[in-house]
Amino acid sequence: MDAIQELTNLLSITDKKLFRQFLQRKNKRNDVKNLQLLDLIETDDIGSINKLYDSEKNNDAYHALRKRLQDNLLLFLSQKTFESSHSDTYDALRLVVVGRFLLENNVIKTAFKCLDKAERLAGNLEQFNLLNELLLLKLQYAHLPGAEDLEPLTERFTQNQTNMQREARLNIAYAFLRKELQEIHLKGKIVNLTNLMIKTIRKYKISAQDLMTYKSIYQILFIANEYAAIQRNYSLIERYINRTNKFIQGQTYKQQSYLFYHISILYYLANFHLRQKDFAKSTSYLKEMMDLMVTDSRYYSLFYLRHQLLSGLNLFFTGFAEQAIQIVQKALTGAKQTSKPEDIEDLRICLAMFLALCNDRGSLKQLMQLTRTDAWYEKKMGMLWTIRKNLMEILVQAQFSNIELAMSRLSSFRRRYKKYLQKTSEDRVLSFLGLVEKHLIKPDMAFDSTFKTNVSGLLGAGENNDIFTLSFIAWLMARGGKKTAYEVVLKLIEDSKREQ
Repeated sequence: MDAIQELTNLLSITDKKLFRQFLQRKNKRNDVKNLQLLDLIETDDIGSINKLYDSEKNNDAYHALRKRLQDNLLLFLSQKTFESSHSDTYDALRLVVVGRFLLENNVIKTAFKCLDKAERLAGNLEQFNLLNELLLLKLQYAHLPGAEDLEPLTERFTQNQTNMQREARLNIAYAFLRKELQEIHLKGKIVNLTNLMIKTIRKYKISAQDLMTYKSIYQILFIANEYAAIQRNYSLIERYINRTNKFIQGQTYKQQSYLFYHISILYYLANFHLRQKDFAKSTSYLKEMMDLMVTDSRYYSLFYLRHQLLSGLNLFFTGFAEQAIQIVQKALTGAKQTSKPEDIEDLRICLAMFLALCNDRGSLKQLMQLTRTDAWYEKKMGMLWTIRKNLMEILVQAQFSNIELAMSRLSSFRRRYKKYLQKTSEDRVLSFLGLVEKHLIKPDMAFDSTFKTNVSGLLGAGENNDIFTLSFIAWLMARGGKKTAYEVVLKLIEDSKREQ
């Protein structure tokens, strides 16, 4: 997408009007074409450069105009963000800016009051970088009358330097783990999560106490959740979930500054229990999550689609398909232009799965709206998600008698993912695909006893116990019976819960 278009998509209708006024105030000449360029971008008529300039020799002028418009957009967005944000972090930052201005203009007493208040806010928020700038400013003007004693000021500065170093180590470790996770996602690298965590903690000299903060717990859960999703085995991260539960229960209050991390942690806990088929506990965490979301409109917007996705999945896998479908449809209908495309794609494929398992042809329509390339899905959603999407397309096309298209998709799938699946020891996916191919070539095969035995044999593998994997197996089992795939998967889930 065009960079300027991406930036304008972040603006509401009111913001766009204000941005036009912002440009008009800045335009000192009548022949400035930035407003015309903005119109062309908004109407998707960007190819009509000639409407701005007469000949190709003016390409340089056109690109210079684009650069100035983009710079103005960034300036407008920065001012809007700074002015409209009511978080304590921005309040502290404003006080530092005002305090510096007052010190430079010799309004000393009021300046130090601003800086003292900013220090209290930044300290509560653990904004160590901001504290560093603030304390340096206090040190710079420590010679003035009314300044606090140099010794305690120096001690706080030194302690803050230690805190900054600790946070830096945590961030570096997190970045390293994210990089390793990307290697698992895209290249099929085989990694033991627990060993990787221990190795990383030792490498960057991180103490157990360092890990007991909202931010570090959130970061660990993010890594663990992604790892479990790739392995399709959430029992692998149970130790991290137990540690998180202890941490959450030990918090006697919830500061507003930690709201993002707290909501994120509740989301991961809800997802873990969903994947472990503890739907009641998952729903309980979702309720806690919503209770926090409604206290801040920013986080409500950020987490709403993800919350609705898990709510829909919990309802669907407990037998309330109609309500689940309505929740996901409503979430998709209400999705905003600023919503993350990844969240929308997750909802879309989820709705397609719900409809397909209930034998509803509407699933075809939902799959048709997943229009991005496999390369985009692999990068943004991960290899597992993309593989699942491609498998679903094969099954749904076959379900509604589009056999040739299903066979074509199956062949394409093998060409693109066979080596990756073999490399990651995911031959079970290829085995499943082989059974699907037999059914496509000879539909009556679904009634063959040997075929049924082979399909049932897939249930014997512990790694096939995930709710999504069970849904694929249920689809194949339903081909040879009178029940819908949805009825089959509900029974499989109940059976697996009894065996746990």
